[in-house]
Amino acid sequence: MDEHKAVIFDMDGVIVDSEAHHERAFLDTVAELGFGETHGIRFADYVGRSDRELWQDFQQTNHTPHSLDELRALKRERVTAILRREQPFFAGSLELVEKLAARCPLALASGSERMVVDEVLKLRGLGRFFRATVSAVDVERGKPEPDTFLRAAELLGVEPADCWVIEDSKPGLAAAFAAG
Repeated sequence: MDEHKAVIFDMDGVIVDSEAHHERAFLDTVAELGFGETHGIRFADYVGRSDRELWQDFQQTNHTPHSLDELRALKRERVTAILRREQPFFAGSLELVEKLAARCPLALASGSERMVVDEVLKLRGLGRFFRATVSAVDVERGKPEPDTFLRAAELLGVEPADCWVIEDSKPGLAAAFAAG
């Protein structure tokens, strides 16, 4: 692995093909709350970012009486049910993770909430390959800030510059570069 000592994976859009499921859970949640197509949020703008940011903007746009915690929980329940049912792993992603785990330490650094990350890690025993996991709630600032990747490197006990990052979103790539 050249001079690199560890690999840090993003989860959504890299290991699991889940972005559409996150969007479906969001749209179902806002429809249940009575907003339907009038919610004023373009979900694509939040790919790679935390649900906290999504729901904060939703609250600001729609002045809903629901708390941030309530909104996040409603979506989280929906998306975890979908992920358990669908198990939308990308072809070859499990094999790649397993092969890399045999060569160097791996971390998972996701913008998803801890409960969503934990559910995905339970699928097909994926969690056994990762020495460290970081979710959106484990850091103060989510992607595109570097905190998620810096924390993952810290938990692995390696310098950020000694890590490869496998990431698919613009905010995630910005975070990886900012982390060094």
